[in-house]
Amino acid sequence: MTVVPQVLLIEDDARIRTALSRALGRRGHAMSSAPNAMTGLKEAVDNRPDIVVLDLGLPDLDGADLMAMLRAVSAVPVIVASARDDDPGIVRLLDAGADDYLVKPFTAEQLDARIRAVLRRVAAAKAGAAKLVVGDLSMDVGARTADLGGSALELSPKEFDLLAYLAARAGTVVTKRELLTEVWRMPYGGSDKTVDVHLSWLRRKLGETAEQPRLLQTVRGVGVKLVAPAP
Repeated sequence: MTVVPQVLLIEDDARIRTALSRALGRRGHAMSSAPNAMTGLKEAVDNRPDIVVLDLGLPDLDGADLMAMLRAVSAVPVIVASARDDDPGIVRLLDAGADDYLVKPFTAEQLDARIRAVLRRVAAAKAGAAKLVVGDLSMDVGARTADLGGSALELSPKEFDLLAYLAARAGTVVTKRELLTEVWRMPYGGSDKTVDVHLSWLRRKLGETAEQPRLLQTVRGVGVKLVAPAP
């Protein structure tokens, strides 16, 4: 039996909301919608959609604040769909837990493709939710928990995604461009500095430095890899 994805569209523009709901419905999604932040939050909590498409310019609350509220109560995937196209703002939202970011104007076909891609990644993560173990680092992707030497690591959503991506490819050098594409979902933009900053934060939480790496090693001019420490 085919499972129909449940999509919640939070968008204040009635014309866009109606057009996207109809177009995505024709493409096989079960649609619900909300014209403002608080209605959208209630809909997300009460009806547990498979994915949320979130506009930022909402009349009662900024969409970025709504996403923070969603993340506090739910792990539902969120695609931000907004006219705001400043790179730092996009990075902040992706760091805060957004799964993808689509800049207006876009077509229903583009949004449908992003929805399907995010849902595939979520399904793959659930299917492969076994623990990742690299040396004394252990990660449970399904539960989104990590510990080092038996002590829990307090990681931001994007720090967790970055570390899990590297742990799943332990011993393999991963380029910064690949990390921007696969972890930040920014195949055509984004700065290497974004990756560098998050790697620096991860090193601090792993108890190491770039000068004295233990798990997280930089391969100059190529990328970075996660390795089990030598005995």
